[in-house]
Amino acid sequence: MKAYKDKNIRDEKPYKYRPVLFFALAYLFTWIFWIPAIFVHENIGAVLMFIGLLAPAVVSTVFVLTSKSTLLKKDLKVKLIGLYKVKWVNVLLAILQFGGIVVASILLSLLFGQSLDQFSFTKDFNFTGVGIAGAFASITLASIIEEVGWKGYCEDSIGAYMNWFWESMLFGAIWSLWHFPLIFIKGTYQATLMVNPLFVINFFVSAIPMGFIITWVYLASDRSILACMIYHLVINFLQEKIAMTPETKCVETLVVTAVAAIIVITNREMFFSKKHVGRLLETRYGAENISGNMKALASE
Repeated sequence: MKAYKDKNIRDEKPYKYRPVLFFALAYLFTWIFWIPAIFVHENIGAVLMFIGLLAPAVVSTVFVLTSKSTLLKKDLKVKLIGLYKVKWVNVLLAILQFGGIVVASILLSLLFGQSLDQFSFTKDFNFTGVGIAGAFASITLASIIEEVGWKGYCEDSIGAYMNWFWESMLFGAIWSLWHFPLIFIKGTYQATLMVNPLFVINFFVSAIPMGFIITWVYLASDRSILACMIYHLVINFLQEKIAMTPETKCVETLVVTAVAAIIVITNREMFFSKKHVGRLLETRYGAENISGNMKALASE
């Protein structure tokens, strides 16, 4: 067996992920800012929402930096800045795929009385109070910050204990519920859905099949956070700027579910393999699997 050049990696004990504690703290430090935002002026609420948005990324980074695991720290570094890990063709295909989801959803919505006018851009974003430039900056920052938290530690912390199919299911549900206070905060996209309970339910349900697609983007680019940031940004932009009605977004959830099912079926080894369970980092960077980029990581 080949030895690591980095003695700290070679000799340290396997890292044990702590998903329950992570989610407890991520929820706590998000909601202690988001819940007060319900009751204050919209401008102050925007500041509180931004601080709460930072929570998963901050908790994730703290978990990694205080872990005493050299391998976990190196793993985060590579996932954040390892441009060579991004499979750009896969990312482009994923973006085109989501564009196809939007087109299919609008076309199917015609069967339910919706209009072709949905094939256009909205003048404004769905949330208010920050202007167009501020809104675009907000969805960009949200895409970056969320993925640092969710992919920096969260998804791996679940995936270390189960296959990626069940990880995607569990993460999608937890990620969905994390947004819950936003439906009560004036000016948010989620608050605009309160006109119909079906729209609210659809928002939370839609995150579960989307979790499978984002996990696929993550794994297909060798667990690259950058790939997920780009994909998340495109999704946020299209969901905000394409003039789909709330009714069409309910149809979209069905289309996303169908696409997620196809992805799982065509990537069964990726989603159902248990080789990584209990030894996620060791499987990725273990001596028996070191090659190419992994050798570079171990020799840093």
